[in-house]
Amino acid sequence: MAHAHHIKAIRRTLRREMPGTVGLIADAHDFTAMTRYRSFAFDDHTAYLRQVEGLLRSLAAQGAHTTVALFDPDEFTEFCTARALDPDSADSRTRFTAELAAGGACVAYAGQPIDSLVPQLINKAVRKATWEYATLLLAEAGECAECGQDIGRAAFDRASHLLLSLLEAAGPGAHHLVCSIPAQEDQLISVLHAHREGFDPAHLDETDTAEFVTVLAAGIALHSIGGLVLRTSEPGVPDRLYGWRLQHDRLDPLTAGEVFSAYCTDAETGDPVAPEPGVDYRPGFPIDHPDNGH
Repeated sequence: MAHAHHIKAIRRTLRREMPGTVGLIADAHDFTAMTRYRSFAFDDHTAYLRQVEGLLRSLAAQGAHTTVALFDPDEFTEFCTARALDPDSADSRTRFTAELAAGGACVAYAGQPIDSLVPQLINKAVRKATWEYATLLLAEAGECAECGQDIGRAAFDRASHLLLSLLEAAGPGAHHLVCSIPAQEDQLISVLHAHREGFDPAHLDETDTAEFVTVLAAGIALHSIGGLVLRTSEPGVPDRLYGWRLQHDRLDPLTAGEVFSAYCTDAETGDPVAPEPGVDYRPGFPIDHPDNGH
């Protein structure tokens, strides 16, 4: 009897320590596409989301570590076609979800409600697609006709230098950076959060930094006229907003008026937006020369 209890305890421990993945169909249109399969047991997207939320809570209550992956019906169909699998099968959906865990858009479940989890997952998928597209653009940039240098690699190195110079010149505080690059088929947007205390190096997420640098590098390689804005927050003082225009391999500072206009104009409609109270709109500073004051 004691041996049986010991085995059960071991199994419970293993279940807690073995990470799991739940595939989530976040979009109502994608959900409708899956209802054509008879083996797919759901017919209402809202009810489906609540069922998934209940499953996640149940797994968390058992101490399980669960990752939620974005389930895309089109990618699922391609997956099944490539492997000669029946798409109208729960087993095929399970195999596809397992593959998503390795390379798809995933978010760790930490008890967040489904209404927060879905936007997080979609945002992760958009950022992943942006990074992949920017990486493709760098890979296709080729070599410089004059010097034979790899354009993508040189652009990535230059973008890395610009980011480090910007953070060095920005000084202490919590920094929120947004880079916007017009590309061949889309507008590439990347966001980066950094925190710097005193004269210490900025604290950065490695993956987010690689994504941000890749998008900025794509703009450099394509000679796009993009933009970069920085918002710095420190306790007890108004937030400071700065901006730059990407031209070739430079980030040229915007004036305070241009920064104000960029922040106070609706990007989709072009209509004016009321400025935020207690925010200081400042001209961009020269980031290639971090010794210059701002």
